[in-house]
Amino acid sequence: SGVTRRLHRTAQVARRISDGDLDARVDDPRGHRPGYARDEPAAVAAALDAMAASLQAKLHSEQRFTADVAHELRTPLTGLHAAAELLPPGRPTEMVQERVRAMRRLTEDLLEISRLDAEVERAELDVHPLGPLAERAVRATGLAAEVRVVRDARVETDRRRLERVLGNLVGNAHKHGSPPVTVTVDGPVITVRDHGDGYPEELLAHGPQRFRSRPGSGTKAGHGLGLTIALGQARVLGTTLRFSNAPDGGAIAELTVAPEEPSGH
Repeated sequence: SGVTRRLHRTAQVARRISDGDLDARVDDPRGHRPGYARDEPAAVAAALDAMAASLQAKLHSEQRFTADVAHELRTPLTGLHAAAELLPPGRPTEMVQERVRAMRRLTEDLLEISRLDAEVERAELDVHPLGPLAERAVRATGLAAEVRVVRDARVETDRRRLERVLGNLVGNAHKHGSPPVTVTVDGPVITVRDHGDGYPEELLAHGPQRFRSRPGSGTKAGHGLGLTIALGQARVLGTTLRFSNAPDGGAIAELTVAPEEPSGH
């Protein structure tokens, strides 16, 4: 019946909203007509649309707040960094400088997230061999990770952004996992694996959440920004990033990069 079809449409939109598409709307024209005030499917559709609009407004407000705070922090932190460099040598000075560097990294992460939220980032694509790119990205982290190139591939990607994704994945593996950390290149697929307790169930179900760390991580607690940025940059690149846990223990992040398109010759 017509009512069943309308309710089915409302349910489809509700699922899209649940999956993160806050632009989705039922937009049932009956909900805008006074004569249909007692039309229950229209009332349900209108309530769903109102809920989505409210969630979207709150999300945009949070995103603007994040960007504004990061911009406001940037200038005083630059001055604080310069002042810290003038302090006399010693352990107290090293501790101050270390904290200032951490705050600057956090501020830059917040600014990067605000740009990703605003969807203004654009990838500059070029063709690269994936094996050497992965090796360079791991070296840049300064962290111990074995790179295994099972099968190299030429891929079309933005080198800087892909190195950012891999760097964050390796950094997260060291921060929240346990060694050894391995980075495997098999064709256009890169896998980053550690041998710790694995990703928490909430992350596997809903994806990484900013400002949220796994419970009980103690001194290893973070701000939940590294994986959020990795996922955001992967989307800019048009790549797929999946998180899972190995059956025998350890977290696995699998990045599938677009292979080089044939020249047609």
